[in-house]
Amino acid sequence: MKAGYRSEKKRHRAIKIYGIWVLAVVLVNLAAGVIPGLGDWYIRHVFPLWVNTYGRVMDLFPFSVGEWMLALGVALVCVALALGLVLLIRGAAALAGGRAARTSPVCPIWIRRYYIFFAWTLLAVCTVMTLNCSLLYQASTFSEQYFPDARETHTLDELIELRNLVVERCNALAEEMERDEEGAVVYGGSARDMQETAIRAMRQLGRSYGQLDGYYPHPKPFAASDFFCQQYMQGYYFPFSMEANYNDVMYIMNKPNTFCHELAHLRGYIYEDEANFISFLACVRSGDPLFEYSGYLSVLNYLDNDFYKAVGEDREAYLAQSHISPAVRADNIFVTDREWERINGKALIDTETVDQVSDVLRDTSLKAFGISDGVLSYSRVVQLLLEWYYG
Repeated sequence: MKAGYRSEKKRHRAIKIYGIWVLAVVLVNLAAGVIPGLGDWYIRHVFPLWVNTYGRVMDLFPFSVGEWMLALGVALVCVALALGLVLLIRGAAALAGGRAARTSPVCPIWIRRYYIFFAWTLLAVCTVMTLNCSLLYQASTFSEQYFPDARETHTLDELIELRNLVVERCNALAEEMERDEEGAVVYGGSARDMQETAIRAMRQLGRSYGQLDGYYPHPKPFAASDFFCQQYMQGYYFPFSMEANYNDVMYIMNKPNTFCHELAHLRGYIYEDEANFISFLACVRSGDPLFEYSGYLSVLNYLDNDFYKAVGEDREAYLAQSHISPAVRADNIFVTDREWERINGKALIDTETVDQVSDVLRDTSLKAFGISDGVLSYSRVVQLLLEWYYG
C-alpha cells in the first residue's frame, strides 16, 4: 500500500514538473515577442554561454553530432508511430475479444515508459529550440543594429552599379583561380585550413560588427552529404549541437561562403538574408582570393535576378551591362555533373521528390518562425548589400 502511494505521489510530482516546464517554455517565447529588447539582451548575455561551453564540447567531436541527433530523432518518432499502431491493434482486439481480452492491459508498461521518455525528450527539444533558435528571431536585425540610417529604397541605377561591380569582381577573380585539367577550381590547402580561414574571417569581421566577435567552432561536413545534395542544401546550423555543418560534396566555390553563413547563425544572426550578407562581407574581406571569389559568387545570382526583373526582363537592357564571363558561369554551380551522376545513380529516392519535400518543409519551418516569405527571404540580401554599399 505504501509503495503504491509513493509511486502515485511520484507520478503526480513528475506531471507537475512537466507542466511547469511546458508553461515556462511558452512564457519565454511569448515574453520575447512582447518585451522590447529581450531578444537583444539574450543574445548579448546568455546565448554566447551556450556557444562557449556546449559549442566547445561539440567541437571536440570530428563528426557532426547534430546530424546523428537528427537521425536519432527521426528514429524515435518512427518508433512512437509504430507503437501507436500496436496499441490501436491491441485495442481493437480487446474490443472484439471476450472478457478475458478486455481485462488484460491494452498498453503494456514498457510502451507507457517509452512514451514517457518520448514526452520528456520532446520537451527537451522544444526547450533547446527556444534557447538556440526561436529567441534569436526576436532580436534586432543587422540593419537595425548597424545601418539605422540606411534608405529603404534604392534606384535602378544603384542596383545596376552594384550588380556590375560584383560581376566584374567575379570575372577578375575567376582568372586568378588555380584549376585542374577539367577547368574546375582547386584549393591548395586542406579542409581544416579552409575552416580555419573561415573562422579568422569571421573574427576579423567582428572588429567592425561587435556581435560577430567571439568563439567559433569549426564547420563540419555532413556524413550524408549526398542526401543533402538532393535537397539542394549547402549547410545547416544545428541548434541541438551548436554546430555549423556543410555539404562536402557541393562544388568547392560554395564552401567558403557556406562556412561563414552557418557560423553567422552561431553569433545570433538567425535570418537567412543576414547570414548571406555576413558571409559575403567575411569572405570579401578575408584577404584570401578563393574566399573573395566565393563571397562575390554567393550574391551574384540574387543581384543578377533582381536586375533582370527590374528592367522588365528586357534582354537588350540586360545585355547592355557587364557580362558574366564563361568561367564564372561554369563556377556558379551547386554540384558538378559528375557528382550528380554518381548521386542519382545510387539514390534510393528520386532527387526531384526529395527536393520538393525539402522545399515544403524548409518553407513551412521559416514561416512558422514568423518569416512570411519563407525561402524567398534568402533574396532579401540584395537590400542589405545596397544599404551597405551606399551607406
